[in-house]
Amino acid sequence: MARADLQVKRLEAVRAWTSFVEHGDGVERLVRPEIFRSWTRSESAISTSVEAAPLADESETRALWRDSPLQIAVERVEEELRRTAEDGDLVIAVTDPETRVLWTYGGRVMRRKAESVNFVAGGRWDDRSVGTNALDLANRLGQPAMVFSAEHYAPIVHNWVCWAAPVHDPVTGAQLGVLDLSTTWDRTHPIGLATARVMARLVEQAMPHSSYYGGAEDTADPGLVMTLLGTAEARLDGQRLLLTRRQTEVLALLALHPEGLSLEQLHAHLYGDQAVTFSTLKAEVSHLRHALGGQLASRPYRLLMPVATDVDHVLALLRRGQVAAAVESYGGDLLPGTNSPALVEMGEYVAVAVREALLADPQPDAVVRYIEQAPYDAQVLEVCLASIDPRHPAVPLLKGRLAVARG
Repeated sequence: MARADLQVKRLEAVRAWTSFVEHGDGVERLVRPEIFRSWTRSESAISTSVEAAPLADESETRALWRDSPLQIAVERVEEELRRTAEDGDLVIAVTDPETRVLWTYGGRVMRRKAESVNFVAGGRWDDRSVGTNALDLANRLGQPAMVFSAEHYAPIVHNWVCWAAPVHDPVTGAQLGVLDLSTTWDRTHPIGLATARVMARLVEQAMPHSSYYGGAEDTADPGLVMTLLGTAEARLDGQRLLLTRRQTEVLALLALHPEGLSLEQLHAHLYGDQAVTFSTLKAEVSHLRHALGGQLASRPYRLLMPVATDVDHVLALLRRGQVAAAVESYGGDLLPGTNSPALVEMGEYVAVAVREALLADPQPDAVVRYIEQAPYDAQVLEVCLASIDPRHPAVPLLKGRLAVARG
């Protein structure tokens, strides 16, 4: 938006806020319903003279962050988050489910502004602690939210614009907190909300799976849990295994063939017609057996512990007709970049199965999630748009995605 338009929008927000604070009613039509409801909650809990968000116990906050799956995810994508903050002079924050900030990083200017109002680790940003803000709305509503200038209840952040989006557990769907982007009101941009959503999705995709797949979630000793779709991670009894790319591929093949594979079968699945000796494969298996504490049998090669993979989880959900849940758990291509013929084939099978399920049952929310993995799949978008009410809130986003897919 042009600066003049932003100034008009800011002035309107200030007038509505002033009217609410001075008169308490008659402003419902001047602001969005969620803003008015939050102002009402805020008014009953805090004063407009609040100077900063209250801070939670520092050691408790550190412990929460250390034990949260969000920490691992943020560490994996931290470089990208920091670059986004620096390039846009933003402050980025990640919260827990109570809207307590667990992690932040800010550009040069916004970092100082954030520190002055306790927009830092430990800061409590629920609206009953510091007034209306995007973090609280996104957390409370379970969907992306924007709060501009004086839409914030507390004047200490009337110079801010904030965009926030929920962050979910990639397996259970549980809401773990929100990711927020904040900057000064005059830097408002139409893609701010979409950027927050993309950053939240980035964190979700980098997250270790906090629940186990298939039927393994009810076992006290979960054995081996492998994430193969979109990223690669293996955990044995809860501990992450540090494996080479080739060892991960061998382990993935064994996990997907619980009945076991002969040396010849494993070689063909892994190398295809590459000129690689059996002794090279035996050496890889030997290293992998050591990493697994000996829980890998020979003749045939077979894993000796309970095994669960996200591949099996997604396919099981599809077999039960739970398309939305399957799409939610589908992280993307199976071990991207692999040259194992068997893994390439399995990856194609899963991708086609997810796509065909969506074509048969094009649920809008599931299609929106899927198109993040397959942005140029115009057919899925067309089928979805043809099957839903034109007034559905997802229609503008789906049409925008379709325009991009068509080039």
